Amino acid sequence: MPQLQLPIFPAGVTEINSQVAVQKEAGRVCYIHGHMPVFQHDEQDVRSFRMFTSQMIVSGTVKPKEIVKTFGVPMITVKRYMKLYRDCGAKGFYEPKPQHSSASVLKGEVREQAQRLLDEGRSVPEVAEALQVLANTLHKAIRAGRLRSSQKKCVRGSGSNQQERTQPNRQPGADGKWRDPFVGASSGGDGRTGIGADRVPGHLRRSARWSAAGIAGSVSGGTVALYT
Repeated sequence: MPQLQLPIFPAGVTEINSQVAVQKEAGRVCYIHGHMPVFQHDEQDVRSFRMFTSQMIVSGTVKPKEIVKTFGVPMITVKRYMKLYRDCGAKGFYEPKPQHSSASVLKGEVREQAQRLLDEGRSVPEVAEALQVLANTLHKAIRAGRLRSSQKKCVRGSGSNQQERTQPNRQPGADGKWRDPFVGASSGGDGRTGIGADRVPGHLRRSARWSAAGIAGSVSGGTVALYT
């Protein structure tokens, strides 16, 4: 949107027409009708400038082209504020502008499209870009409950990958097979790695010793007995 051209107030006294003049002094602008000051405002108070010049035009004191020539403002701007004065009077220049809420932007089909994209797992910035709305507008609607936030689905990997993630400390052995971190370094007669004794509960160790003794006794008598 192009920036509106601000009025230029000439220094000293400048005639607008044969009846009205304007004087700028010490940052104040004063309008003089005949020999009497009729209105004044601060040099930076653009709203008061627009209001009073529009009032003078509507009352027939000055013409639009005289305001354009004296203050260097565009004719389209002069006509815009003439209409505002006719429709709303002086108060129309000082009333706060209405703020567009997210409820007024996200309504009807636009809100339905936003919700559909969120349900598909799109992020708020992606939805905002697709619908040409502000991401902050979508966030406000979600906080207010007018939209439901997206629920992104979690992608589960394969079983082997998942097992490796849950046991990150597993290490491959010399044969290329993966070993649990609690596997001990002790080995049996066949060279295979066994479970460390410090990891086996006491009652299982006692049961193992009793079973081994039973097997040894049975072998010496010529019969193999297997205890469970």
